[in-house]
Amino acid sequence: MAERKSFLLRIDPVLWADLEGWAQAELRSVNGQIEYILRQAVNKRKGEPHAPPPPSSKPEEK
Repeated sequence: MAERKSFLLRIDPVLWADLEGWAQAELRSVNGQIEYILRQAVNKRKGEPHAPPPPSSKPEEK
């Protein structure tokens, strides 16, 4: 695995709780979720295609 850059992030506790719930729903760590969100934002800004969204844990409605 490639070396990772570590840094301190101060974040609002309410936002943290939201990210934590989102990460759990997508079976990621909060760190992994934040990296995923940032990567999507950077790719969107660059106009590059991004990975498809992960499968939803909710069944599809018909």
